[in-house]
Amino acid sequence: MRPHDMGTLFDEVAARGAATTVHLDRPLDVATGTTFTVAELAELVREASGWLAGAGVRRGDRVAIVKRNHWDYDLLACAAIRLGALPALISGTLPPEVLELVVNRFDPTLLVTDRDLSHRDARVLSLGERLPGSLVLDDVRGTAPPPPIRRADDLPLVVNHTSGTTGPPKLVVHTTRTIITRLARFEAVRWPVVGIRRDDVVANASAYTHGRTFCWTASVFCRAPRRVVLLAEHDPTTAARMLGEHRPTVVEALPSTYVGWRGLAAGQDNPFTDVRLYVSTYDAMHPPVVRALLGASRRRHPLWMQGWGQTETGPLTFRFLTRRSLRSDRPTTRDLGRPVPGRTRLRVIDPVTLAPVPRGGTGLVLARTRARCTDYVGERDRWRGKVSGAWWNTGDLARRTRTGAVLLLDREVDAIPGLSCLELEDLIEDRLPDIIECVLLGVPGNKPLPVLVTATGTFDTATWITATQDLPPFASPRVLTWNEVPRTGTGKVRRRELLAELAGRAETPGTGQWT
Repeated sequence: MRPHDMGTLFDEVAARGAATTVHLDRPLDVATGTTFTVAELAELVREASGWLAGAGVRRGDRVAIVKRNHWDYDLLACAAIRLGALPALISGTLPPEVLELVVNRFDPTLLVTDRDLSHRDARVLSLGERLPGSLVLDDVRGTAPPPPIRRADDLPLVVNHTSGTTGPPKLVVHTTRTIITRLARFEAVRWPVVGIRRDDVVANASAYTHGRTFCWTASVFCRAPRRVVLLAEHDPTTAARMLGEHRPTVVEALPSTYVGWRGLAAGQDNPFTDVRLYVSTYDAMHPPVVRALLGASRRRHPLWMQGWGQTETGPLTFRFLTRRSLRSDRPTTRDLGRPVPGRTRLRVIDPVTLAPVPRGGTGLVLARTRARCTDYVGERDRWRGKVSGAWWNTGDLARRTRTGAVLLLDREVDAIPGLSCLELEDLIEDRLPDIIECVLLGVPGNKPLPVLVTATGTFDTATWITATQDLPPFASPRVLTWNEVPRTGTGKVRRRELLAELAGRAETPGTGQWT
C-alpha cells in the first residue's frame, strides 16, 4: 500500500489487515492507554474528527494545534484533514512571544491547545483545564464524525514550521502532492536494506510538530511493521525502559536525542543490540555519537542513514555511514552523499554574484525538487526571495565533489570565512570524548568562540590546548551544561541567542539573507 489521503490513512491500513501494534511511553494527550492497534488508531482519528466538527470546524477552516510533544499531533492533523480543514502543528516549546506571533500569523478558526492561549478570532478547544470561553474535550465527545472530505492534490494539506534557530520559525505549507506523493510514497517503497519490513520493530523519538513525522507516519504505517514504538520523552531513563522492552530493529530520533542516548549504548542493558538501521535528519550528527550507536548493535553490518534536507523540501541527499566509514584519521559526517537519483538536483552558486561555481568551489546550495513547499503562511515575499524559477535556495554553504557528493560547511548565516564550523566541531568532539557537544560560534571581528557542553559545566584548560594546537586559533572556550544552551523544540542550538548571551551581541558573520 502507498499513502495518499491522510484523513483516511488508518482506515485504509486497517482494512488491509495490518497487524502493527503501537506502543507509547506515556498516554496520548487525547486518549488513554499506551498500546493501540491500527484499527483503534483509525477509530481514534474518526472520533477526533467528530470532536473538531463539534467545535465548529468546517471545510476550509484552519486548525492550530499547540501542545506538549507527542504523536497525537499527527493524529489530530489527520482528523482535521478528514474534515477538509488545514491543520498547523505548532510547538508548545516556542517562547511565549514567538508562539503568539506564529499563531497570529496562521490566524486559526480553532485553536486546540493545552496552554493558556487565546487568539482574537479563534475558538479554543482546551486539552487541559477549561479556560474562560473555551471548550474542553468533554463538551464535544460523542459528536458523530462527518464523512471524510477528499481534497485536490494541489490544495494546502498541512502546515509545519521550521526549527527556528535564527528567529521566529516559518510556517511551511505542503500539499498532498508535495509531501505525500513526492516524499511519503517514495519512502513507503520496500527498498532493499533500508525499507521497512513486516518483522521490524520501528522506534521513533521525534518532535512531532514537524513535517518529518507527518511524512514518516504515512510511510511507516503503509509498510505495516510488526511494532511501532513512539517516545514523547527522550530522556535516557525512558528510552532504556521502552527500547529495552521493545528491542528495535530500526531507530529514528532527533540528533540531540541520539547525543543523550550515547551512554545507553555503553551500558550493561544496551537496548540497541538488534538495530539494523539508524536514521537521522534535522541537524548535523557528529562522529562520536554515530560511532557509539553503530558499535552498540550486534548486527554484522548495521547502517546509519543520514538525510539532509529542509522542512521546505524534504530530503535532498542521503549518505550511509558504517563502522568502517568512521575509522579515518580525520573523521567527519559533513559528506552528505549525493542527490536522490531522479528526484532532486543540486547546484552551487556564488553568494555574491549568484553565478554557478565549478565543482570543488564553495557556494550556496540550490535545490530542485518537485517536493518543494508551496508557500510560507503570512510571509509570501520571504518564500519568493528563496525561489529562483524551479530552484530553491537552501541557505546552506557547501562544496560539490567530482563525484557529485555534497560537503556541507555551514549555514550561510553562521559561516566564518575560510573555516567550516561543522567540520571543526566534528574534529573537536572526536578528540575530546568527555564533552557532550561542541558549538563553534562566529563573532565578527574576533576569533571563533568555542562552546563546550559538559555534564558538569567544567573542562580542563590544558586538555583543550593540547587537543586544538593544530587547529585554527580560537577564543578561550566557554563551558556550559546541556540545559544552559538555548535550543529549539528539535534540540538544535539557537546559535544567535547563544551568541548574544555569551558575546553580548547577536551579529553573525553571514548575511542571513536566505534564512
